[in-house]
Amino acid sequence: MNITLQRSRAGLLALTAGLLLSACGQDEAAQSQGGGAETPAQPKPVATMAPQDIPLDKSYPAKLSSDTEVTLVARVSGVLEERLFEPGDIVEKGDSLYAIEPDVYQATVDERKADLASAQAEEARAQRDASRYQRLLNQNSVSRQEADQAQADLNVARASVAQAEAALANARIDLGYTDVTAPVSGAIGLSQVNVGNLVSSGTELATITPLDPLEVRFQLPQRDAFVLRQQLGGQSPETIAATLSLPSVGTTLEGHLEFLGSRVDNDTSTVQAKASFANPDGAVLPGQFVRIQLAGLKRFDVLAVPEIAIGQGLMGPQVFVLDEDDVARARTVELGELAGPWQILTGGVEPGDRVMVGDPAGVEPGTPIEPQPFDGDAQALIAQATGQRQGQASGQAQGAAQGSDSAPAAERASPAEEDAAE
Repeated sequence: MNITLQRSRAGLLALTAGLLLSACGQDEAAQSQGGGAETPAQPKPVATMAPQDIPLDKSYPAKLSSDTEVTLVARVSGVLEERLFEPGDIVEKGDSLYAIEPDVYQATVDERKADLASAQAEEARAQRDASRYQRLLNQNSVSRQEADQAQADLNVARASVAQAEAALANARIDLGYTDVTAPVSGAIGLSQVNVGNLVSSGTELATITPLDPLEVRFQLPQRDAFVLRQQLGGQSPETIAATLSLPSVGTTLEGHLEFLGSRVDNDTSTVQAKASFANPDGAVLPGQFVRIQLAGLKRFDVLAVPEIAIGQGLMGPQVFVLDEDDVARARTVELGELAGPWQILTGGVEPGDRVMVGDPAGVEPGTPIEPQPFDGDAQALIAQATGQRQGQASGQAQGAAQGSDSAPAAERASPAEEDAAE
């Protein structure tokens, strides 16, 4: 029995010694691995914060209109005898569109011409009488009253001539109104009155809508209007280029700003503006809803980073700021406007801070960073980061697909393992 106890104690001692040696070996291996595994510095583009002027990529909703749109109305009464266009035609300024009984008004003109000729003949007679009576008065052959009466008759005859001339001019004007012409160039709509109908002065006939150029009225936020005035510096608004886009059909037009209001609307806190766009092909029509973008609109003296540099922390949006040892430190920031690929920052960073402007994926607070120069092209930086993310997602998808393909092979090996176990 003593021999058995001694053997058991010897076995326990051997097992304990083995466990101790094994633990010591694991500790040494862990220490050797921990001592040599330092986190490598990640190369990331870094920019030093400094105030700059950032172009804004903003658009404003608007409804197209044509300030020179005209509704044709009849200026005289009569039967509509002729229509000289087809609805939808492009008419030019001065083109004849309707005829309203021109013969009737031509007869009136002829009548007024005859009245004028009669008045002129009466004036000539009165002129001769007045001259004769003046000579007789000088010879004391007639009284002063008779001479004055002859002069009064002459004045009445002259007034009659003036009245006849005015009546003739009015008749000619009415005759001109019988030929309804286009006051502007543009597309003409449906005729509101059919040929043969009786129209009166003021009857609406059709509408002409100029398509080129198109004029657009829209509202600018007061801050944008102030910045735009600052940018103009007293120059004409026409120096500001504008782009019109119609998202529904992908059409764009190029134009310029024509007007910028000088007061802020109290109800909307906006300033009225107007832009003009060339539309030679009539691709865009008045009444459509569009978006207007102004070129050169900027925010002055602001701090901004590429949009890709913004991450999400526990306290909200954040960026990584490098300390003196080039170690990334999370910094919560306040976001302003998004200007194209740039994110304007209104708080959280100061001029002189070194901010990591690359993709923050895989970077944690305390990560060493190897600063890389940033050339200022935020769009290229975002495109590069997007491409890398897509590549990683594609690689993960391929890995998952390969894993699913290898799963049946593992399942087929299991029966052999079961046989071997038996």
